[in-house]
Amino acid sequence: MTTVLLLGLKTSVVADAQEKLGLPDVRILTGYNLDDVRKALASTKIDHVVMGAGLDLDTRLAIVQEIYRTTDSTTVHMKDAASGPEGFYPFARGVLTGLDNRGT
Repeated sequence: MTTVLLLGLKTSVVADAQEKLGLPDVRILTGYNLDDVRKALASTKIDHVVMGAGLDLDTRLAIVQEIYRTTDSTTVHMKDAASGPEGFYPFARGVLTGLDNRGT
């Protein structure tokens, strides 16, 4: 089973994406800050992280650094700011569907 961590600033946006994704064989976790990332990485193997643009740049960079310091097998996918919160679900779906299509 693939484990994905969805990260964002707004609980409603992340929860909406989690509910809509419904991909078979994909376990979806959610988080909102660096501490959530640390907790997730300490408790389970995370295959992919999908990060929204609502998090400020310093937080996003700290999260990326933490992920790459902690694991050599997790991929990180960062959404653009221009598409706004409504673009989070389509972005997450596109990333995860694309990864699934290549067999990861």
